[in-house]
Amino acid sequence: MREHEVFMRLALAEAGAALAQGEFPVGCVLVHKGAVIASGQRAHSSGRVNEMDHAEMLALRSFLDAEAAIDPQEVALYATMEPCLMCFSSLILNGIRKIVYAYEDVMGGGTNLPLSSLSPLYAAMEIEVVPAVLRQESLALFQQFFRNPDNPYWQGSLLARYTLEQN
Repeated sequence: MREHEVFMRLALAEAGAALAQGEFPVGCVLVHKGAVIASGQRAHSSGRVNEMDHAEMLALRSFLDAEAAIDPQEVALYATMEPCLMCFSSLILNGIRKIVYAYEDVMGGGTNLPLSSLSPLYAAMEIEVVPAVLRQESLALFQQFFRNPDNPYWQGSLLARYTLEQN
C-alpha cells in the first residue's frame, strides 16, 4: 500500500496544479517498474469545455507518443478520481491492466463495468482495480473545487452533491 500512496501523491500534485488553474482537480501518473513514465491533469473543464482532455487521456497520449519499448500491461495508472467510462475503455484497449484511484466517481465511474458480460474483446480482459488510495486527500480537492462558485463544471450534479456531503 505504501507504493500506491507514493504514486498517488504524485497524481494529487497533478490534480492540485489543475485546480490552481481553475480546472477540475483530476491528475494522474502512469508508472512502470517504480518510475513515472507519463502524467496528466484535467484540461479544458473551464471556458470552452471539452470532454476529451481528461487527465488519463492526456497521460495515455503522452505514453503512446513516446513510443517507448514498454509493455502497457506492466504499466499502472494512478488517478485522483475513478476513470470515467471513456478513460477506462481507452486505458484497457491500450493494454493498461492496473488502475489505482483515490476518489470514486459516483456519476460516471467506469471501473465497475462488467467486462465479462461484454463482447469477447472485453470479456477476456483481466483488470486489477485498487480504489480509495488517499481518498480523503483527493476528496478535499474536489470539495474545494465544488465549493468555489467560479467553477461551473458539474456544479449541481450528482457528483457535486455527493462530494459536498462527504466528511
